[in-house]
Amino acid sequence: MSALLSVRKLEAFYGVGQILHGLDFTVARGEQIALIGRNGMGKTTLLRALMGQVADRRGDITLNGKDITRSKVEHIARSGVALVPEGRGIFASLSVTENLVMAARPGLDGRSAWSLKRIFDLFPRLHQRRGNGGDQLSGGEQQMLSIGRALMTNPDLLLIDEATEGLAPLISREIWKTLDIIRAEGVASIVVDKDVRALSRIADRVVVLAKGKVVFDDRPAVLAQQPDILETHLGV
Repeated sequence: MSALLSVRKLEAFYGVGQILHGLDFTVARGEQIALIGRNGMGKTTLLRALMGQVADRRGDITLNGKDITRSKVEHIARSGVALVPEGRGIFASLSVTENLVMAARPGLDGRSAWSLKRIFDLFPRLHQRRGNGGDQLSGGEQQMLSIGRALMTNPDLLLIDEATEGLAPLISREIWKTLDIIRAEGVASIVVDKDVRALSRIADRVVVLAKGKVVFDDRPAVLAQQPDILETHLGV
């Protein structure tokens, strides 16, 4: 698989505080990366930096062969990256359909594989509640809507922060199934979640962060054979 995203010596700062310390990793086209680590290790900051939401970022970020290190959020979004943020970020005053339609646009190659119908087929619950406002949905439905809205941009790379946090087990299983479908469709993704076992079942690679540095980057099967890493950096 050819590289879609390449990150070299990435540093990120909030004021005088440095959060990321020289990260190196790549994401191949269609590859699903599990991004894990304890709280406060830099996972959310990394996603925000890739999306252009961290003003002070240094190093090199290349997407589709183009340097986006200092690009603004809107340029990165138009370049094929979509973010499902922690907290979901849906518009409470808009209906489900309006939340989805406002984000709709073809991909970089003109494709529109992820249409309104496709999202409703993927998430029947959203179709049933298509006229409801964003603030009338359950937490699980809001997460489905946030993922669906991101897919409506027909991205090459999907960033998902805390995929199943606070969701009931039944809804969580539906989200994992959805991420497996997205992977099968060839959309690359970086997924953050605390459920290491569930992530390991669907991911091609696992990247472990500790204090803003990559301490492991390999296949899930390799991580499973190194319990010391799991214990030291994840406590599992």
